[in-house]
Amino acid sequence: MTPGDGMAPSDVQSRLKARIWQSVAQSGVDLSGLPPEAADRLVSAISDGMATEFDALMEAASPGGDDDTADLDPAKERVLWQGRPFLSLLTRYTITSQRLRISHGLLTRVRSDIEHVRIQDLDQTQSIGERMFNIGDIRVQSHDPDNALVVLRNVTEPDNVMEILRTAVLEARKQFGLSYREEM
Repeated sequence: MTPGDGMAPSDVQSRLKARIWQSVAQSGVDLSGLPPEAADRLVSAISDGMATEFDALMEAASPGGDDDTADLDPAKERVLWQGRPFLSLLTRYTITSQRLRISHGLLTRVRSDIEHVRIQDLDQTQSIGERMFNIGDIRVQSHDPDNALVVLRNVTEPDNVMEILRTAVLEARKQFGLSYREEM
């Protein structure tokens, strides 16, 4: 199981904390002079810093970041945001002025596109563990027959990303003269 492609951020943090405690025990460093709460806060801070740094290193080494947009016509469509799930190398999200693109895979690539005019609703969820890392999930409900419900998992800065997507959807609706009515 690859982190970010099936492992929750809280699981990653728990594993990092356990590994740090194991390393402290093996190193012979004496933490008995610290109150237990302070020692736990220290290990938590170290594991948070390690996860954030590891994610930054993965972003820098992420393969195929730019080839997802190679087929876009810059005169018609521009990239508004690109990212990937926290601690993931295999999935990439791209929001353009016309579509949401999701790419999976390393050697074999699977790509799904959802046109903005087909998007019905956007929702965001964040657990307490995800809030610590400033990540969250964005649920995209659409009229697309193949992708009626898509979840962008472990997105960094989900509030900003959701606002970028919401604005792009509203612009696409305006461009094509579409509006939706809700019945009450």
